[in-house]
Amino acid sequence: MNILDELLAGLPKEPVPIRRVLAGVHWSAVCSRNCGLAVTLTNGGHHDEQSWIRVRNVGEVHHMSAQELAQWVHSKKTQEVSLGMAAINSLLPVDERQAVVINAGDILTEKGAGRNVVVVGHFPFTAALRSVACNCWVLEQQPQAGDLPAEAAPEVIPQADVVAITGMALVNGTLDGLLALCPPGALVMVLGPSTPLTPLWFEHGVTVYSGTRVIDEELALRTIEQGAGFRQVQGVRLLSFWREDELGSETTSIE
Repeated sequence: MNILDELLAGLPKEPVPIRRVLAGVHWSAVCSRNCGLAVTLTNGGHHDEQSWIRVRNVGEVHHMSAQELAQWVHSKKTQEVSLGMAAINSLLPVDERQAVVINAGDILTEKGAGRNVVVVGHFPFTAALRSVACNCWVLEQQPQAGDLPAEAAPEVIPQADVVAITGMALVNGTLDGLLALCPPGALVMVLGPSTPLTPLWFEHGVTVYSGTRVIDEELALRTIEQGAGFRQVQGVRLLSFWREDELGSETTSIE
């Protein structure tokens, strides 16, 4: 069983009703027990009416249970995958008392200084990380200047001291293979606002996972439905969770 299937199997058995579904330009949100977010996946920027792009049952999705919607992570339709991921995140219990107040980019800049770093996904902190790392390889399915194609993962990840993987690798089917490439002793992070906040990561060799917790639902939804990029989304808190044996003294727990 892969990580995604483990997540689905661990969701509450009693059906949880959905309070709201929002498929924004950049972010998707599902509100059930909590408000869960995920990146709105697109198909290369195409906007047409082909059936593999359209979301099924539009106008009726909120009548599903959150668990039923969560199964959409296995859909062939990219926008449905996003809603499925958001539904999973809406169901997960999150104990913020176990979180630490530190940004994922700051963790990587500190821990990656003078070391070999691989980042799967192009994040805003990439330039800062490249300025301090010995080597910083960025793997992307759609490479930008200086990036490597995703197919280079088997070449560079085994050389890394620090590996950071976007949480969206969970839904594109690459995450388990990427984790298997990480060398023993490497600091491994899964990050990004789509990342499920679950200690299940620690059972798969992850050192720290970082994601987003919605703390003001109405404010978050308002900014998302108005087209916010992630840095513009309001009403959220960025949380990081460290494996207990790796928790550094420089982190500060949320009281």
